[in-house]
Amino acid sequence: MRNTLFFVSLFFIGTLTQAQDTLKVMHYNLLYYGVVTSWCTNNNNNVDDKNIHLRTILDEVQPDIFTVNEIAASEAVQNELMQNTLNVGGVNHYRKAMLRNQAGSSIVNMLYYDYRKLRLKKQYTAQNYVRDVDVYELYYYANDLAMGDTAFVVCVVGHLKAGSSGSDSDKRKVMAENTMRWLAPRFASENVLFMGDFNLYSGFEPAFQTMTSYNNPEVSFIDPIGQVGEWNNNSFYAGIHTQSTNSSNDADGCKAGGGMDDRFDFILISDEVRFGTKKVRYVQNSYKAFGQDGQHFNGSIGSGSNGVVSTQVAHALQQMSDHLPVVMDLSIDKTLDVNEFSPQAFMARLHPNPAGNILNLSYFVSGQGQMQLQLMDIYGKTINTFELQSHYGRNSFKTDIQALKTGIYILQLVDDKGNKEVLRLIKSN
Repeated sequence: MRNTLFFVSLFFIGTLTQAQDTLKVMHYNLLYYGVVTSWCTNNNNNVDDKNIHLRTILDEVQPDIFTVNEIAASEAVQNELMQNTLNVGGVNHYRKAMLRNQAGSSIVNMLYYDYRKLRLKKQYTAQNYVRDVDVYELYYYANDLAMGDTAFVVCVVGHLKAGSSGSDSDKRKVMAENTMRWLAPRFASENVLFMGDFNLYSGFEPAFQTMTSYNNPEVSFIDPIGQVGEWNNNSFYAGIHTQSTNSSNDADGCKAGGGMDDRFDFILISDEVRFGTKKVRYVQNSYKAFGQDGQHFNGSIGSGSNGVVSTQVAHALQQMSDHLPVVMDLSIDKTLDVNEFSPQAFMARLHPNPAGNILNLSYFVSGQGQMQLQLMDIYGKTINTFELQSHYGRNSFKTDIQALKTGIYILQLVDDKGNKEVLRLIKSN
């Protein structure tokens, strides 16, 4: 999305490549931090207790960009979090964004950032239906940067409508549509992260499809781990569930019970971030539901041993919130770091799919070259072959498929190095 975020240092990616820094990004639903309700009280959700647990978690992660949901709409409370959990133990380099609350909600979003590396250029409100979706435009800062050696990263932070009803799903869709509509004329082709508690039960919900398959592909987002499916109460996704950290037996009346069985929390990335086409690059395999070892399905995250964090950190995660934070790393280099042997080597996408009379394909490559697209039936018989001349970054291809019968087809995209990606095409009437 337009001229974006950039950093400083050396980095190895198989061959030596110049890079400019690594940023740790973290998003966390803080569960009514600083807000007293009839169910989250000073007894079961006390801020002083939460600060102790949050410090334990933050000491482990040490984020450069820290975005949150469910913090009180109070500058005093938001400053308290910064001074009592981030700027402690001799640390004094964290700053925060300004409070904005157009929707008038009791719980809002906030951004904290490492002032040694980043500056906040500007912030916006993308939409205020149900709750605000906030947009924070950061730029990288360093004293030794040459003229023009900086860029921007845009953090879009949302807390979509909770609930499992059709009405709740519809409201999530409206919030997503409003946000995407706002982003399109402002931050197309820039480095953008869309993060938050999306309260999604499935990757096929309209809100998620809006974010990842928007009708303007320039502002569509990518799930960095490609784990799109039926997440709710599905043990197949146990390794990425973020909610709830407590089983029904351990829940205290404030935190939701039921155990780890939902993927509600996300950091989605623009294709520019995924492929480094604007210098900011997602670091492969760095995305995690922090503290999730995949062994606590329908259980409490602090129960028994935890294979990825210490007992102390697992306990803090269980007590701090009913969500796990999500984390990932961003880096910058001059050569794209695309894992060409990944099943998603080119992050190819069909839009729409099912398709009518026209096949629209978009994909990304790290340099100019020849590619081949094979259209096959489900038995592997080649129907047509297309030769594609591709260039660095985003590419698109369109062809008429009106003659194809209704059904399922296979597309295989292969580059001149033999790297391939396979997609399933559904041809509608």
